[in-house]
Amino acid sequence: MKISTVSYSVKQGVKSLKRNKAFSLASVGTIVACLFLFGIFYFVMTNVSYMVKKTESTLSVTVFFTEDATQEMKDNIKEKALLRKEVTKVEYTSSDEAWNSVKEEFFSEDKEEVEKVFGDDNPLQNLDSYEIHIDDATKQDSLVKYLKGLEGVRVVNYAESLADKLHSFNTVVSTVAFVIMLMLLAVSVFLISITVLNGIIVRSDEIKIMKLIGATDGFVRGPFIVEGIIIGFCGAIIPLIILYFAYEKIVTYALDKIEFVLPLGMNFVKSSEIFKVLTPLSLGVGVGIGIFGTWLTLFRKLRTVS
Repeated sequence: MKISTVSYSVKQGVKSLKRNKAFSLASVGTIVACLFLFGIFYFVMTNVSYMVKKTESTLSVTVFFTEDATQEMKDNIKEKALLRKEVTKVEYTSSDEAWNSVKEEFFSEDKEEVEKVFGDDNPLQNLDSYEIHIDDATKQDSLVKYLKGLEGVRVVNYAESLADKLHSFNTVVSTVAFVIMLMLLAVSVFLISITVLNGIIVRSDEIKIMKLIGATDGFVRGPFIVEGIIIGFCGAIIPLIILYFAYEKIVTYALDKIEFVLPLGMNFVKSSEIFKVLTPLSLGVGVGIGIFGTWLTLFRKLRTVS
């Protein structure tokens, strides 16, 4: 496309936007709402996925042995556990290590008193165990059931997985986001189509004259494509700016509300990591909506103007 054609398309596209202010603003506003919600859902889904991975990296179940369990039985439990795909490692904790850990965690300030009461006796004798680490929270229940069926296993301790809850929450959020996004995308495309259609009607005489003197379809469609791109770009850049300045406040607010259910040290994804993906994604979706809405109208209506 020649420079003169591009210049003409840009000028006419901007003029068309000014002529159709109401429809143009409605189109931009709808895309803003669409991509703002998309940004919020993206925040949620990205952070939930991050928390799931962080939680899964520390997820484990503890296996205690029966009193008559032999070393061969214990070795067999370890070997069979390591054959499971979700198991990353198996760590052995002796009875002495378990008792020392309890003293450090719960009686660190009263060690002398504890020593006087128990002396050299270990109240956790015969409570050696395996700590089995896994990397997939959704497999925890099946692993526990499997371990309970092994010879030499007395009990399997495990906490209800936060990662499992986050997986479920992420699924719900993704479904809701998908439905709302589809609805808003449809409304955005419809409003852009109306805006472009109105521009075609207003410029119908001009278009007829251009076609009579031999103007190409590309030359005629150029201004409308530019119009759609501008609408889509503006509709994408506005929510990005709002979300960029709002993200830290959203994170602070969320931490205040749900910190008590998060594992110690858990945090949210950094804004730089969020917007490294969200910015090109939102701009691509916004401009894509603008181009698609414009093309849809041009394909159906422009041929009728002759």
